[in-house]
Parts: sequence; structure tokens; C-alpha cells
Amino acid sequence: MGRAKKGPKFAAMKKLVSHKAVKQHKEEVLNPNKKDLTKQNLPRNVPYVSSVLFFTYNTALGPPYRVLVDTNFINFSIQNKVSIGTPCITDCVMAELEKLGQKYRVALRIAKDPRFERLPCTHKGTYADDCIVERVTQIPGVPIMYITQHKYSIERLPEATMGGGRFFLIYLKWIQPCFEHTDM
Repeated sequence: MGRAKKGPKFAAMKKLVSHKAVKQHKEEVLNPNKKDLTKQNLPRNVPYVSSVLFFTYNTALGPPYRVLVDTNFINFSIQNKVSIGTPCITDCVMAELEKLGQKYRVALRIAKDPRFERLPCTHKGTYADDCIVERVTQIPGVPIMYITQHKYSIERLPEATMGGGRFFLIYLKWIQPCFEHTDM
């Protein structure tokens, strides 16, 4: 087989600069009265508001924190060797741990520790995520915590107040100390 022929090359025209374009360019460069747009678009001083100030205005969230723990959060805490502060665990989370069997047996043993505060559940079923979402949505401005890269991370507070930005399941919630769990 022979070589394929190349198509004919067409002449490419060079772009010519018109006299009008040259005149406009000289006016833009040489005109001292024209405003500099690069300095005008840059912000001078943008005030930075720390997210820590959220807790100064929301006085309901303060120590001692009560932490509502999910099944997966206990397991990930064990795997990442991160200690949990003062956790609260619901009856449905306990039932879910018992149902999961051998894979979560260490998490179940830790959850039965007397230092965990037990919260009663009055709903039917043992699906813990719905129970946790129901409890926490009653309190505005509660941030969500995740375990990422072997440490706890808190989602940004504006996302927590709006209810958006949930990356995975809700693994952990902070609950205000004066919140009563018995009325649910």
C-alpha cells in the first residue's frame, strides 16, 4: 500500500491591524484621565469574621457538650483510635449495633459502657439515622461532626444552620446541655 496523499494546503491570510484599532489602542494607553480598572476591581480590606464568634452569640451551645453518637461513628472511632468525649446513645442505635453482629462487637461492648448516657426512644423500628435526624433538627444551629484523616472535623457553621452540606450519614451531633430527651 502506498502512502496517503495529504490534502491541498490553502493559503492562510495574516490578520491585518486596521488604522482604527491602532488609534483606539493609542488612546487607551496614552490617555492619563482614564481610570485604571485593575486597581478598581481589587478589594482593599476584606474583614475576616472568625467562625469561633458563632459560639459567643449562640449561648446554648457550650460545655459540657453532650454528643449523640451513631452506630458507624462508634465503629470509625475505634478504627481510627480517636476517643469520644461524653457520648449519648439512643436505644435504636444500641439495637442496630446488636443486629450488626460480629463485625461491630467491639463497638457494642464500648456502647454498653456505663459512661455512655442512654436516651430512650419511643418510635417503632431500629433505624437509627432517622431518629438522630429527628432529634437534632429540633435544635437550630447544631454542627455536624465527622471523622476524617484520623481526627474529628466539624462542618462549617453556616451549612449547619441551613441544614445543607451533609457529606455522609449523620455520624455525630452536638446537643445543647439543657435539651430534654425524655419528651420524645
